[in-house]
Amino acid sequence: MISTKYLLAAGLSLVLAGCHTQSNPNQETENTAQTTDPMIKERLDKYTTVKLNPSLDHLSDNQQKMVRLLVEAADHMNELFWYEAYGQQDSLMETVTDQEVQALININYGPWDRLDNHTPFIQGIGPKPAGANFYPADMTKEEFEQANLPDKTSLYTFIRRDAQGKLVTIPYHEMFAEQVKTVSNLLKQAATLSEDPDFAQYLNLRAEALLTDNYQPSDLAWMDMKNNAVDLVIGPIETYEDQLFGYKAAHEAYVLIKDQAWSERLAKYAQFLPELQRNLPVGAEYKKETPGSEADLNAYDVAYYAGDCNAGSKTIAINLPNDEEVQLKKGTRRLQLKNAMQAKYDEILVPLADILIDPEQRAFITFDAFFANTMFHEVAHGLGIKNTINQKGTVREALKEHASALEEGKADVLGLYMVTQLHKAGELEGDLKEYYTTFLASIFRSIRFGASSAHGAANMIRFNYFAEKGAFQRNQADGTYRVNYDKMQQAMNDLSREILTYQGQGDYEGVARLVEEKGLIRDELQQDLNRLAEQHIPVDVVFEQGLEELGLTAAGR
Repeated sequence: MISTKYLLAAGLSLVLAGCHTQSNPNQETENTAQTTDPMIKERLDKYTTVKLNPSLDHLSDNQQKMVRLLVEAADHMNELFWYEAYGQQDSLMETVTDQEVQALININYGPWDRLDNHTPFIQGIGPKPAGANFYPADMTKEEFEQANLPDKTSLYTFIRRDAQGKLVTIPYHEMFAEQVKTVSNLLKQAATLSEDPDFAQYLNLRAEALLTDNYQPSDLAWMDMKNNAVDLVIGPIETYEDQLFGYKAAHEAYVLIKDQAWSERLAKYAQFLPELQRNLPVGAEYKKETPGSEADLNAYDVAYYAGDCNAGSKTIAINLPNDEEVQLKKGTRRLQLKNAMQAKYDEILVPLADILIDPEQRAFITFDAFFANTMFHEVAHGLGIKNTINQKGTVREALKEHASALEEGKADVLGLYMVTQLHKAGELEGDLKEYYTTFLASIFRSIRFGASSAHGAANMIRFNYFAEKGAFQRNQADGTYRVNYDKMQQAMNDLSREILTYQGQGDYEGVARLVEEKGLIRDELQQDLNRLAEQHIPVDVVFEQGLEELGLTAAGR
C-alpha cells in the first residue's frame, strides 16, 4: 500500500549534522542492518498512502510565502526527533540498501515497529530503550532518582554521562544549537509576512523559545490567537516517546490551514466546559479545578507533519498547550485535523466496521460522529484535575511513565461523557447510537496501534473494562460486535470515576495494576484483529507531503 514515490523518497535520509550529540551505545548497527525481518512487506502493508495537499488558493501571496517558510522550519523537527527516538540517523541508514527497509525505517524514525510494540525489524539492533535516546542506555531508574541534578526532570534536558561516567544534563537548546538557530530565523522571517499581528507575535516568541527552552510566553501567545488563517505547532511538546519516566518532550511540528466554516460550527462548545466539569461523575475534590475560560475549538487541514506526530500512527487532533499553569489560566486550544481525520475514516474506520461491527448497527457509523468523538476526546483533556489532591505534585509527575496512557484513557471516556451530556441537552445533533457505535469501532482502530502507543494502551484498557461491564458483546456466530447502548453509559461513568480518582490521588501503583490487568489484547480479540490484517485493512496512513504536494517551491527560489 506504500507508493513507489514514497519508497524512493525514503532513501533520502536527513543527516543530523552539526549537533552537539552523543550516539546511544545500545543502538550500534555495525553491519547487521542487512539481515532484516522477512515480514518487512507485511509491516509496510499496515499503512496506506494519502496525499496531503489542502487547497491554498484562498491564501494571499504573503501567506503562501509564509507557508513555504513554515514547512521548511517544520522539516527540521524530523532531524531532532530522529536523534531523540534513535540517535544518529545516518549511522543506521548507511547500512541499509533495500528500499522497503528504508521506507519502514523512515516511517518509524528508527528500526523498531511502532505498530508492533516496538519490535525490531533489523536483526542485531536489540530492543528499544524505554527512555529512547533521552537517557544513557545503561542508566537505571535508581541511578537517575539518586542523581542530584536540579533539572533532571525538566521536559527540555537530555541526560548524558560526563568523562567520569557521572550523569549530567544538557539543555535541548545546547544539544541542538545549530538547528534551533536555523529554525528560529525561519520563524522570524515568517513573522514579517504574517497578516495577523497575534500570529506574528507568537512566531517571534516561539523563535526565541527555541533558543532558550522557555516556552511558556509563546504558549500564552498561542492561546491569544483567534483570527489567523495559518497556524503552526512546533517544538518539543509531547512526552509519549519517553516511556521510562514520561518526563522528556519530543520535537514535532504541524503546519495548519484553518477551515473557517467548520471552526464556526465548533465554537459554541467551549462555553459548556465549566458546567461539564461540575457534573463529572466523581467526588468534589477531584473536580475542584476550573477549566480555563479562553479554551476554543477549531478545525484545520494539515499541510505538513514532522517529527513525533509523524511517527508510526499519525495524530488527527491536538489539545495544547501541555503546560499545567497555562491550562489553568487560559485553558487549551483543541485543533481538529479534518483532512487527516477524513482519510482515516474513509480508509480505515469504514472498512473495519464492515468486518467487526454487527450488520444491523453499521448504519450508525458516521463521519460526523467520528469527528465529534475525536473532538470531545481533545476537549476532555481539559476536564478533571491537573494537580494531585495529596501534595504529590502534578498528575504527570506522580504517575510518571503511566501518565500519558491514563490521560488518554481519561479523555476517551470523558469525551463520550461530554457527547452524552450535550446530546441530552439538545446541543448535539444526530442519534446517540451513532456516537456510541462509532466509538466502539474507533476502539478497534486505535487498539491496533499496539501497547507501545499511549493511545493504543488506553484503548486496550477501555475495551476490556467495557467488555466486563457488558457495554458490548461479541456475536460468536460471525465474530462481530454489538453495542449494548443502555450499559454503555454506566461503563463510561464507572471508568471515568476510577481514572479521575487515580489521577487525583497520584496513585502510581493503582495505575500500574490497571495497565497490567487490562492493558492487553486477549486471544479472542487478537484473532478478530488478525481478520482485519487478512482483509488488508490498513492500520494507519503515510503522508505524501511537502512543498511539491502543496504546489509551492522552496522559499526564495
